[in-house]
Amino acid sequence: MSAQRTPQPQQSNQPQQTQQTSETVPTPVGDARVTWHHAAGARTVLAVGHGAGGGIEARDLAALAAALPPQGVSVALVEQPWRVAGKKVAPAPKTLDIAWRALWPALEKPGLPVVAGGRSAGARVACRTARELGAGAVLALSFPLHPPGKPERSRAEELLGAGLPTLVVQGGRDPFGRPEEFPELPAGIELVAVPHGDHGFAVPKKADIGQEEALARLTGAVAEWLARVPR
Repeated sequence: MSAQRTPQPQQSNQPQQTQQTSETVPTPVGDARVTWHHAAGARTVLAVGHGAGGGIEARDLAALAAALPPQGVSVALVEQPWRVAGKKVAPAPKTLDIAWRALWPALEKPGLPVVAGGRSAGARVACRTARELGAGAVLALSFPLHPPGKPERSRAEELLGAGLPTLVVQGGRDPFGRPEEFPELPAGIELVAVPHGDHGFAVPKKADIGQEEALARLTGAVAEWLARVPR
């Protein structure tokens, strides 16, 4: 079983004002959209894509977009073309990868190191493409280790094949793979568990931590990792 860390909430006394802009990026499979949450004096860009069942309004992505810019990290929330077009069903993984590769130059425009990330299906895209695109590291939120109830259909190879420093943040009761279900992880891949979190990091009311604290643990773990990961 891989070692796990339980993150503590991270506080920041820096100003909370963040400039936000949005841009449309053409790709071979339709227009994508990037919503930027700019950090003053940014040192890194964290680009994160959404999952197959929702968009950039996901609670974990919104929490990162609010928490990281005051700490010098610009957050780029990436909407895949199928989502921009208003479709309800995500296309095949190959199509997601085509769009991500095509919009990557827009993420590099600020001239800063880029960390590739995403939640669920977006995490899989990041793992498959990060090294070839020149990303410095990978952030995998709610990595779908297997379909619910089918642990024999493991996607661990995708995660292990990223070939870059990687942080996995996983809810303690995620039906797509609980933290203890992950294989032994090699050096360079870290796993942080968010207690009681489901696939969307929602925690039940009876849990011993509240929703706000769960998200603070998530954003604190990501901020701490970004501060020390080589890029």
